Amino acid sequence: MKALRMAALAAVMAWPAAAQEMGDDGLHKQPWMMDTFKDLREDLAEANAEGKRLVLFFEQRGCVYCTQIHEEVFVDPTVSDYIEENFFVVQLNLHGSTEVTDLDGESLPERDMARKWRVMFTPTIVFLPEEVPEGQSAMDAQVAVMPGAFGRGTTLDMFTWVNEKRYELDDGEDFQRYHARMIQERDNGRTD
Repeated sequence: MKALRMAALAAVMAWPAAAQEMGDDGLHKQPWMMDTFKDLREDLAEANAEGKRLVLFFEQRGCVYCTQIHEEVFVDPTVSDYIEENFFVVQLNLHGSTEVTDLDGESLPERDMARKWRVMFTPTIVFLPEEVPEGQSAMDAQVAVMPGAFGRGTTLDMFTWVNEKRYELDDGEDFQRYHARMIQERDNGRTD
């Protein structure tokens, strides 16, 4: 009987992970991911009009690290709500064939755009500035890249660091120093 109760408890605790929506393309979906025509010039203008930052989120079918970030990080309302309130997220498939128009005007299928931008790992999250000089590609314009799945604290800290434009500050506090300070303040030194 005790084993049955433990199994039921484990199933209830795992429910948010099991409830993650999966698209026909095999990629996880979040309600704050935007379904666009993938013309990044239009996406940047729309993000700016909404007072949000444009983020490109590369994933691929079967990516265990993508599953990890969706099931362990994005289930946290603190993280998800912050992203939804402050970012315009466009999901891209590392091996996809959907046409993407870069900020420099070049149009390529997702997989070729990933090669152009040297994206080799999923998930890879690319953060863009509000203004991009004419003719510059998204990867050349990016203000930060987060390659890989990290814990809740690291992920929230990266989104916060970008949203607060801390990369523009001349205070010697790069992301790693900022993140270390946030760990200390948030958890008295306990990591993610």
